[in-house]
Amino acid sequence: MSSTLDAPLGARTPDPASGATFAAGERVPTRRRYLMCEPRFFTVEYVINPWMRPDQPVSTERAVEQWEQLRRTYERLGHTVETIEPQPGLPDMVFAANSGTVIDGRVLGSRFRAEQRAAEAEHFRRWFLEHGYRSVVMPEKINEAEGDFAWTGSLLLAGTGFRTDPGAHAEAQEVLGMPVVSLQLVDPRYYHLDVALFVLDDQSEHPLVAYYPDAFSPGSQQVLRRLFPDAVIANAEDAECLGLNGVSDGRNVVLPMEATHLAEKVAERGFEPVLVDVSELRKSGGGPKCCTMELRD
Repeated sequence: MSSTLDAPLGARTPDPASGATFAAGERVPTRRRYLMCEPRFFTVEYVINPWMRPDQPVSTERAVEQWEQLRRTYERLGHTVETIEPQPGLPDMVFAANSGTVIDGRVLGSRFRAEQRAAEAEHFRRWFLEHGYRSVVMPEKINEAEGDFAWTGSLLLAGTGFRTDPGAHAEAQEVLGMPVVSLQLVDPRYYHLDVALFVLDDQSEHPLVAYYPDAFSPGSQQVLRRLFPDAVIANAEDAECLGLNGVSDGRNVVLPMEATHLAEKVAERGFEPVLVDVSELRKSGGGPKCCTMELRD
């Protein structure tokens, strides 16, 4: 397991449980393009999820440092990072994943449930239009974008229960032209799909995900078992540090630094964990994925 970006690509990583080794190089990364927003105005001044505590101190400077580390991590891994200008009065705009879903160059924007974040959607809509996207649709239903949508390479997993309306799933299928599978979230701590599940491999014939079963209803757990019988199963510790708010390029898996157990589990499957400090951003309920919208052009 690596917490830096300097580990050799062909390095073999030990399995702490068995002492066995595996070749991380067997997994092949694909170059990605991401959209991010600097947390220049980051603070916690309201409560819209169980992680937010306005009575606790927050360092905007530290949040910016952690965001910069995350951005540099992506760039060192060979990915392209685009940025959108942050806006005063929108402290959660750093969580770019909530403002758009892009597949094959088609964009489905967002419509936030919390009024405190509603204005973010228009800034992202303008960014898409200014950067050459022509198929940009703003949703009629409450839709918090990649917060509740996860693309597996063949279908779109769609969460509901706390933020995104169930009707937004049908809207996404119509706009994006991709099959959608609805999943019911039941634990308010894991209010978005992207803090309960993430996609490790979206390039192979059989996509691979990691998820925390207890975040989902019994029926949705059955659906996930059927779709992903080989999934990486996270435990409560993984979920509680927002470890499932990860980002994978098919080989390198960017995770919060506290997610050591989950890092070991994905390493056992031949992935290379890259641990980053997002502790300040987590005070608003976010992690690597929340800060990262993937531009699938």
